Amino acid sequence: MLLDADQSQLVLVDYQERLMPAIHEGSAVLANALRLAKIARMLEVPVWGTEQNASRLGSNPAALRALCHKTLSKMHFSAAQEGLGEWLCPPPKPQGGNARSLPKHLQKPVQSAPERGTIVIAGCEAHVCLLQTALDLIEDEFDVWVVTDACSSRTERNRDAAFDRLAGAGAELVTTEMVAFEWLGSCEHPAFKEMLALVK
Repeated sequence: MLLDADQSQLVLVDYQERLMPAIHEGSAVLANALRLAKIARMLEVPVWGTEQNASRLGSNPAALRALCHKTLSKMHFSAAQEGLGEWLCPPPKPQGGNARSLPKHLQKPVQSAPERGTIVIAGCEAHVCLLQTALDLIEDEFDVWVVTDACSSRTERNRDAAFDRLAGAGAELVTTEMVAFEWLGSCEHPAFKEMLALVK
């Protein structure tokens, strides 16, 4: 099974200014998050950010925030507990007109919003906010793909334990380049050269 850009959304969890200096390989992890967000925007994949207790941990970097359609401020470790799922799965559009004005067989069916059930997710700390958000999204029946080289924790042990648990729960573990090349699908894609410049 490969990723499809038309079915995907990107969630970037808690790359906050006061947290990142303590994160194992933090600068490389943040660089990959920025790459993912730029590629997602290039391919019209929705990008969502989260910030945990921003009054204590600060905001996500301005460059990352600017690439997100919206950023969710949260206090729960799982962003799904604070409404992220509502952003990822918009409600169906209401039916127009009076339902009694036409016989049932002539009424148009209610058009639901386009569904993007594949969630590509990355963030910090992998064993806390990223893990809890991803597990809740799996429980809510999203297909969750965790971008391992854009995730970390303060220690490698905690990060790796999170990956083990996520894989066991059914998440796919991928890398930034896997996501980029699967979203493109072909070297003939109009965005191929621009994407290649980002990953090289």
